[in-house]
Amino acid sequence: MIKKIIKPILVVIISLVIIFVAYMAYVLISYYRLEDNLSLEIEGSQNTTKEAVTTGETYRITSSNVGFGAYSDDYSFFMDGGTESWAFSEAAVNENIQGSAESVKSLAPDFYLFQEVDIDSTRSYHVNEKDLIYSILDENNNLNYVFAQNYDSPFLMYPLTQPHGKSKAGLLTMTSTKIQSAIRRSLPIEEGLSKLIDLDRCYSKSYIDVDNGKKLVLYNVHLSAYTTDPSTAENQVVMLNEDMLQELNAGNYIVAGGDMNKDMLVDSSVYFGTTSSENWAQPFPDELLDDSFTLVGPIDEAAPVASCRNADSPYSEDSFVLTIDGFIVSNNVEVKYSNVCDTQFKYSDHNPVYMDFILK
Repeated sequence: MIKKIIKPILVVIISLVIIFVAYMAYVLISYYRLEDNLSLEIEGSQNTTKEAVTTGETYRITSSNVGFGAYSDDYSFFMDGGTESWAFSEAAVNENIQGSAESVKSLAPDFYLFQEVDIDSTRSYHVNEKDLIYSILDENNNLNYVFAQNYDSPFLMYPLTQPHGKSKAGLLTMTSTKIQSAIRRSLPIEEGLSKLIDLDRCYSKSYIDVDNGKKLVLYNVHLSAYTTDPSTAENQVVMLNEDMLQELNAGNYIVAGGDMNKDMLVDSSVYFGTTSSENWAQPFPDELLDDSFTLVGPIDEAAPVASCRNADSPYSEDSFVLTIDGFIVSNNVEVKYSNVCDTQFKYSDHNPVYMDFILK
């Protein structure tokens, strides 16, 4: 009698072990990193309004993490301590991407940087957000763009109630001035099983002609948030700094922007009155930047607005907020103004940030 009871239990246990081992093998075999210094295709319109940018003229650049179209103000994410792993619906994805793109469009930028743009993901119902953003912003058929993939995960079975699934996403850079060339740089990431969470971090570099024969190099950056080893985050900044310094020494202009996943105001609680012990909320280590570069944390001190909220719960006045989005410029770039566009986190867990600048 006992054998009859134990046998099916053992069969179930062994079957579960086999399934688990097979799944882990699938995840590990599916993992890959794209090669470094990968040339990127320039897409979109080739009928740009400008062949080159001009020294002494004021330009505006925006940066917006669209949160894969999921993070409406009533959304919380499981990796931040919330409940959801997918967007609420395909309609919600389209609505949030539309809202994010329209918010950026209202700022009338010359250069657009977007992060966490899904192109084929379970979590965003396989909506191609890259194409959607382009269709919304390129009314006059004068924008070209480059897309750098930084995330292509195997099907993740966690959480069991709604598996996060397979995700493919990246960084989108758009401009009405012709992009001459662009490359993708692979950032340092954690080793071991932690890499399955952080995956293929990168930044993109887009080269644009300047009327004095030099280049404006636009960096679209999304640094790591979930790291167990602090040196990983530092090594990413070190690599970015060395790359920018090499371009500056070649005589080029440097403008980097994006989701830095570091406190760009050093201590955002001074402005917003909220605190957190989350490891991704550490100050940006500007001591790792060469003296030729300036960190630009967007802020209006008279009416400060944060660029990011913690998504452990739906947004409220009590939510932990800070500014982790911003810019880095070289000493041949003059910053005129920088601020945050206040959307009340209606379409993403990030508000768009923007900066007006002049090439000296």
